[in-house]
Amino acid sequence: MFYQKYWHLRDMPFRPSPDPRYFFFLPQYEEALAAALYVLTEGAGGMLLTGDCGCGKTLITRVLVDELDPERFEVALLTHPNLKPSEFLAEILRQYGLDSSGWDKSRMLAELQSFLIQTRKRGAQALVIVDEGQLVEDTLTLEEIRLLLNFQENTSFYLTLILVGQPELRDRVESKPQLQERLSVRHHLSTMSPEATRRYLEHRLERAGGGVDIFTGPAEDILVAASGGIPRRLNYLADRALLAGYSLKLPLLDDELVGRVVKQVALA
Repeated sequence: MFYQKYWHLRDMPFRPSPDPRYFFFLPQYEEALAAALYVLTEGAGGMLLTGDCGCGKTLITRVLVDELDPERFEVALLTHPNLKPSEFLAEILRQYGLDSSGWDKSRMLAELQSFLIQTRKRGAQALVIVDEGQLVEDTLTLEEIRLLLNFQENTSFYLTLILVGQPELRDRVESKPQLQERLSVRHHLSTMSPEATRRYLEHRLERAGGGVDIFTGPAEDILVAASGGIPRRLNYLADRALLAGYSLKLPLLDDELVGRVVKQVALA
């Protein structure tokens, strides 16, 4: 506990890490989550989820994983995907509980196929989520990602792929038609509107057990404008404002204090 007690909060409402407990049910987020569930449950192949840095892509994937029954879904989540093809496959196998030490690529692919078939036979579905996909520099690894969707039977895929990244990933996918055509669903997250940004701010405070009156109306206006509708940026600014108000023992956060915090962050 740091400033939580001072502001009568149960938790820190603006942590930088993605926390499904704070998922904000904005329509575009709900649509993205519904699209991911559709691709997964219908065995429709793959999905491309893009958006600017800090727009909530990672949180959506965490909410998705939290909603899945571990008895029915096998999940591999790659958060650092800039790997060589063999390393990429080895990491997927590791997360599926298979030790690929000493295996060559052909053995890894054979074992992965066997695992996927057995998973399907017991009525479960395998999922691979590749987060920060724009970081994949090796074109051979990107090709390996495409080849994951070669594991299929008739019109049904043994594995569901969700490829997540910043807008430049969309351009890379579009330059590879064979990968693009297998990503049957595409969803792009835009920044939040000013109204949605204000509701997001208040939602986080309420979820943490606090009142929405910690910030004055003009202070909220400054936060909304300075964040540009990007959740991660808003989280950072609001957290710094709560910390500054606590250190000065202020009764609430006004536009003067928040304006000063925004300027300090801009100069840092």
